[in-house]
Amino acid sequence: MSDTLAAAPHAHDLVVRDKFTGDEIATVSQLTVEQALDAIADAQRATVTAAALPRHKRAAILEGAAALLKERSESVADLIVTEAGKTIRQARKEVCRAINTLRLSAAEALRNAGEVIPFDSFPGGENRQGWYTREPLGLIVAITPYNDALNLVAHKIGPAIAGGNAVLLKPAQQTPLTAQLLVDLLVEAGLPEEVITVVRGNRYVAQALVQAWNVRMVSFTGGFATGRAIAATAGIKKLAMELGGNAPVLVFEDADLDLAVKASVSGSFWAAGQNCIGAQRILVHRSVFLAFLKSFVAATEKLLTGDPRLEATDVGPMISAQAAEGARAKIQEAVAFGAALLTGGELKGSLLTPAVLTGVPRTCTLWEEEVFAPIVIVEPFDDEESAVIAANDGEYALQAGIFTNDLNRALRVAGAIDAGGVMINDSSDYRLDAMPFGGSKYGSMGREGVRFAYEEMTQTKVVAVAR
Repeated sequence: MSDTLAAAPHAHDLVVRDKFTGDEIATVSQLTVEQALDAIADAQRATVTAAALPRHKRAAILEGAAALLKERSESVADLIVTEAGKTIRQARKEVCRAINTLRLSAAEALRNAGEVIPFDSFPGGENRQGWYTREPLGLIVAITPYNDALNLVAHKIGPAIAGGNAVLLKPAQQTPLTAQLLVDLLVEAGLPEEVITVVRGNRYVAQALVQAWNVRMVSFTGGFATGRAIAATAGIKKLAMELGGNAPVLVFEDADLDLAVKASVSGSFWAAGQNCIGAQRILVHRSVFLAFLKSFVAATEKLLTGDPRLEATDVGPMISAQAAEGARAKIQEAVAFGAALLTGGELKGSLLTPAVLTGVPRTCTLWEEEVFAPIVIVEPFDDEESAVIAANDGEYALQAGIFTNDLNRALRVAGAIDAGGVMINDSSDYRLDAMPFGGSKYGSMGREGVRFAYEEMTQTKVVAVAR
């Protein structure tokens, strides 16, 4: 153990609070660094159990967990509302997506086992035949965020189980209950308990997990600073990271403005803006800028902010009052430098009303960094070239959106935008759980999406037979 870890303070019990009311809903224990090291050793032994599970058993467990999740979907959605602050309608959608993620993982366990290699495709190989298989990596550390407390956990542990791996799961400090619930469902569906170890702890515990010699991969979703720290300390092991975005949406003069407004309002303020692919910078052709802006502000002002348990609520609380205060400070910074706040930005505890700004200088935090809050910038552009330059301005590039009725332009601009995904005639925040998901530039390392995560979490083994 390093001197830093040896000197780490012991973690106190973790108090989990209702994100809207602030009431305490649970107290859970956290591990010390010493206990985390013991957990790593136990999890390493569990790699034998995980790898020995036949593929049909892995698939049955994942399908069984999906069925249990469907049976209990309303109670799980209620937990997400309480613990993560999503509105009840958003929470139900997340449960549906997690069910699909588990089912996709089950299918991957049965489908993606390897293939035959055509050795006779090159001279000298005529007397050989063989194949490659996909084998488990071994022990995987999965570090998950709070904003999709169920589905992003499923996106890590589903493919890991499908690939025959053991997992050390460190959920977000703000949302440990939802992560534990999913693990419990998998165990109830037949997964040996030792295959997934839930580790709750402070940053020193996370550091111990990342540094562990026998960990073969770290899969992390979270902030850039934390990702950089993981990369600096992990050592020689696979890293898969999704480090956030600052998504642009481009609206051209020939776009269906009603569609663009409706999709962009949803894309900007879903999950109180705590969405790594949420629209943050909406760039609109100057000829339709004022019309779009007027309609967008009017639609934003119709959103109901408040109690996430109410069916009518559109925007619930942010993850904490501190996060909401930090987001409000970024609005104030932009206004101080000349931006116009057109609506929203009102703070009440952990609630921040959806904010729309224009005239934001490109040196402001709202333009340069991921905001992760219900805040959006709307700015005009004059031509396609300048729109693409503005869209590509930044070091985070997960997804983007384009609205136009010109197919040639749509494909041309999609090719020019530097991002992991470009949605045409849709907001940036569309994601299918089966598609490859990740960014370019400093936005990510590797890809999620069940098939792609499964391939990251397995390794090939070639068998060649000489006749």
